[in-house]
Amino acid sequence: MLNGHCECGRISFVIDGEINQLSHCHCSQCRRLHGAAYGTFARVTKKQFQYLSGTNDIKEYASSSDLKRFFCSNCGSNIMVTVNDEPEQLYLAMGIIDGDPITPEPFHIFVSSKAPWHSINDNAAQFDEFAPE
Repeated sequence: MLNGHCECGRISFVIDGEINQLSHCHCSQCRRLHGAAYGTFARVTKKQFQYLSGTNDIKEYASSSDLKRFFCSNCGSNIMVTVNDEPEQLYLAMGIIDGDPITPEPFHIFVSSKAPWHSINDNAAQFDEFAPE
């Protein structure tokens, strides 16, 4: 079991299972929304995830025709991203997951639009857009 929460603690959740994918997204939306060179996301299945508190504090933003982003209306923490073409998957912002969970090997996506001031200095796989399944 993995637990997580937003910065203010209003939204909390549990994940019954393991993270099945770890990605560092360098797209311009993730950079702006995270205020960083990239956003890191832990993919879990929808059936593994359950909110424990704060569902009334969740706000939703459709950042494109196929992506929805969820965040805390009080503290602004990024909670997750959902992709219309992947209705059974959730992409949780890794920074809100507690502890040091076991993760699969990470990879970088949307490297073609990464910040020009950032260098990728690891050996993780890199993809210009979404990673192939």
